[in-house]
Amino acid sequence: MSGREVLFEMSRVGAYVKVVAVDAETGTEISIVGPATAPPEVLKRQAVNRLMFVLKRKAEGKT
Repeated sequence: MSGREVLFEMSRVGAYVKVVAVDAETGTEISIVGPATAPPEVLKRQAVNRLMFVLKRKAEGKT
């Protein structure tokens, strides 16, 4: 997501971490859940990948 600002919130819930990613420009928000043992960079990358997928679907009109 070159040039786009993405805001992250990570919350540990037991053995899992919930990651919320928000596109600062559009306000589009997604969330994923991953293992608490995963490195934060990996979880953030997965969240960005999902956010890119959702933004692409929105741009194509496939909400």
